Amino acid sequence: MVGSLVASRAGSSFEVLQTDFFLCDIFDAIPKGDLATMEHPIFSLSTRPDRRILNYEHNGVSVEVTPSMKGLATIHDKDILFFCVSQLMAALNTGRAVSRRLTLRAHDLLLATNRETSGDAYRRLGEAFERLAGTRIRTNITTADIEITSGFGLIESWEIVRKARGGRMVSVAVTLSDWLYRAVLSKSVLTLSREYFKLRKPLERRIYELARKHCGRQERWRVSIDVLLKKSGSASPRRVFRKMIRDMIEADTLPDYVMDEEAGDIICFRLRERLMEVPEAAGPGPLKSATMDHARALMPGADIYALEAEWRTFWSNSGRPKLRSRDAAFLGFVRSKVNRS
Repeated sequence: MVGSLVASRAGSSFEVLQTDFFLCDIFDAIPKGDLATMEHPIFSLSTRPDRRILNYEHNGVSVEVTPSMKGLATIHDKDILFFCVSQLMAALNTGRAVSRRLTLRAHDLLLATNRETSGDAYRRLGEAFERLAGTRIRTNITTADIEITSGFGLIESWEIVRKARGGRMVSVAVTLSDWLYRAVLSKSVLTLSREYFKLRKPLERRIYELARKHCGRQERWRVSIDVLLKKSGSASPRRVFRKMIRDMIEADTLPDYVMDEEAGDIICFRLRERLMEVPEAAGPGPLKSATMDHARALMPGADIYALEAEWRTFWSNSGRPKLRSRDAAFLGFVRSKVNRS
């Protein structure tokens, strides 16, 4: 079934092919997150069941998050959405048919999000699905240039499609909310560092999201402690929150960003030397379609756009040398990865 015209790429429009369900089978898809939940506090930072009703208003955006009896969805539960968004974006970039109903292997999700694959990890994954489905959101956040005040779950539903003999989930079907699916189709997403999934503290994860959204590829982003506290969604008192931020500055664990405290309770985020992405205008220029097809043949199953982003970062960190042929340089980079594997 062919979906409606929903996006454009390289200045020309294209159709998004839609199907009844989408199989998450893309190896090493580059991590992606949706802009709205990276900017606004939707997820609990608590490590215990959080049954508060969260209310947030900022610059005309309002969010009310209501938990189920299982509690609010947590920032670690969000890994499931990151995995789904990453798989859908990788498929869209290759012209594959997509759907808001996805079928995924639980083992693949655990590995992609840097989790253990023990029996307890599968149990916690099932609890995360329950919290995501039970948490309800009422908001006027715009996705795909559409502002509709409505209530919905972070995921519409989930079910275990197949279990192992011991009862462990093997295959899971997830139906995303229309709200999140629209964000994916409109490509209202950002690339995340893979190091994000190594962050264990909830506040570290949330602060990284805010830095990624607001600092991005800019040289720096300054924000007051008060605004940072509000946007983080932390329930800690201001003085405790400021202490935690100072501890983060000292630990210096954020991927891609360095934090500094400035006079007047201002926190400054700066890019580290290694950029996560290189703006196309500053890069070697676009690659030919035939080059991308050749690269796919060299590394079947790989996310070719993730490889391209990695190559552009490598080129930037190498001093941005002048290239006689950007296509040949990219293919040489891919071949070197194949030879090392």
